[in-house]
Amino acid sequence: MEISAAFGKVLRRKRKEAGLSQEKLAEKADIQRNYVSLLERGEYQPTISVIFTLAAALECSPSALIAEVEATMKAHLPQ
Repeated sequence: MEISAAFGKVLRRKRKEAGLSQEKLAEKADIQRNYVSLLERGEYQPTISVIFTLAAALECSPSALIAEVEATMKAHLPQ
């Protein structure tokens, strides 16, 4: 699994757990809704500043967000 796909999967899961639509997350993070969609689909990779902004909007730490991405990638490694 690519990093961008893993990040997108984690972002979508965290957003849904927070009960936010893409539009509401984008509003809280002060980014475009279209960008949230592109991130969730794994088409774009976020910059470090976007990771921090999204983490704040999701009320988690950036390190926790990245740890979940890492765990997701490890879970999809071939055995």
